[in-house]
Amino acid sequence: MYTIGLDFGTLSGRAVLVDARDGGEIAESVFDYPHGVMDEQLPSGLKLPPDWALQHPQDYLDVFVHTVPSVLRQSGVAPADVKGIGIDFTASSPMPTTADGRPLCFLDGLKDEPHAYIKLWKHHAAQRQADQINETARMMGESWLPRYGGKISSEWFFSKLLQILQERPDIYAQTERFIEAADWVIWQLTGHESRNTCTAGYKAMVQDGDFPSADYFRALDPAFENVVDEKVGREFAELGSKAGELRPQMADMMGLPAGIAVAVANVDAHVTAPAVKATGPGIMVMVMGTSCCHILSGRDLQVVDGMCGVVMGGVIPGLYGYEAGQSAVGDIFAWFVDHAVPGEYQSAARRAKLNLHEYLEREAAKQQVGAHGLIALDWWNGNRSTLVDVDLTGMLLGMNLATRAPDIYRALIESTAYGTREIIEAFDAQGIEVNELVAAGGLPEKNALLCQIFADVTGRPFKLSGSAQAPALGSAMHAAVAAGIYPDIHAAADKMGKLKEGVVAPIAKNQVVYDKLFAEYQTLYDYFGRGSNDVMKRLKAIKHDAIG
Repeated sequence: MYTIGLDFGTLSGRAVLVDARDGGEIAESVFDYPHGVMDEQLPSGLKLPPDWALQHPQDYLDVFVHTVPSVLRQSGVAPADVKGIGIDFTASSPMPTTADGRPLCFLDGLKDEPHAYIKLWKHHAAQRQADQINETARMMGESWLPRYGGKISSEWFFSKLLQILQERPDIYAQTERFIEAADWVIWQLTGHESRNTCTAGYKAMVQDGDFPSADYFRALDPAFENVVDEKVGREFAELGSKAGELRPQMADMMGLPAGIAVAVANVDAHVTAPAVKATGPGIMVMVMGTSCCHILSGRDLQVVDGMCGVVMGGVIPGLYGYEAGQSAVGDIFAWFVDHAVPGEYQSAARRAKLNLHEYLEREAAKQQVGAHGLIALDWWNGNRSTLVDVDLTGMLLGMNLATRAPDIYRALIESTAYGTREIIEAFDAQGIEVNELVAAGGLPEKNALLCQIFADVTGRPFKLSGSAQAPALGSAMHAAVAAGIYPDIHAAADKMGKLKEGVVAPIAKNQVVYDKLFAEYQTLYDYFGRGSNDVMKRLKAIKHDAIG
């Protein structure tokens, strides 16, 4: 028996065909989105304002058409032996549609309307609306706000929908359903609309089974009073449950039998937890790539400074699922390598038959902790946790004429580890245990120095996912539960979940130095992040004025 997991990322979608008996990954296929991330212009050439990030829903449908037949061809597995399909997605990435699920950007006359497209998770142009959502909630004493660390992000569901209402009320009026891309894809597979509890809880302000009141939404805008009933809906599907059955049209496109189980949608980071056997409390799962999402389960409900949300059953049934995150990790290293490394290092990397990341890692690993004299703030794409502020920017301190590229590369890695420790200490302060770290994603797979630095900075053992495609594996596991192959996700994780052998342990002498460096990081973190000096925001305002 087999299941298929599909992981919809920022730039591509990936399908993995999995043996449900033991989690063996039989075949995989990747499809790069033809439209990619639209952050400068629409396909027509229409220019987009700063801080926009859109996607085209056709790209997601093309993922099914290209990847699923590919894994079947590669594997030789008979389609009849595939019993279920599950998906995960970036979040929050919502879109406006008609009542029958047609994206507005598919309609004649709206192809050149930016608000008709999917607003990708890293769309930050709704910051003004997020500020309004937060200010209104604080003024009204809304009890749900602390469960999001005291701030709703511009990246989330209602910030983006309120932006449509306030900037293009005509497009808002044409929006009959506003739905996460994850749930829209399931709608296409089954023919039935469903909304998963995970995305609703973490990204759409659903707590204890319901949205904020109509009074609250009316306080944001009178036209927003009945937004839930008019544009969203109040029914939620539990993770691991069956959203429906694969409808014939989609089955024909993919070469699968109609009627197989389709699991309820999930979020990429959250679905990773069972894939790495993190089904109990105290294990922080870090999905590390361009950014980093931190997922943690606990037995008790606590309010944690700057967390992205806490939802009962949002990760594992019966436990409170906590989410935090860093807006940039791998993106920071990529920025440095792409734009700031002298040519001599590129030549040296070629001679060593290494790529530039590998070469810089090798050279940086030769250093003693603290020898470069640098410290950085990891805010190249704003701060997601614990400050929840997209207007913060990166910083590097301590450079002199002797500073070299490997020094900076190591300092940037260390900055992301400090950011994770800041998050861990916020959980510790509320009595929520973080006993070990488990990392998934391409970044830790490729960078041994990063793994050691994270263990040393946090003082916790660091484990690695046994699958290079952990989100897709997690989706396949949820498909196995939806298909009835396993009774629950715990049983599926026991048989299908994977961890690499071995643990990266903290090195005691490194921890001593990193404790000192982290104290300096905290000083800068508070000074630039908590209002003592808003120079980063002033510089950003000057930049926006300059470019118009």
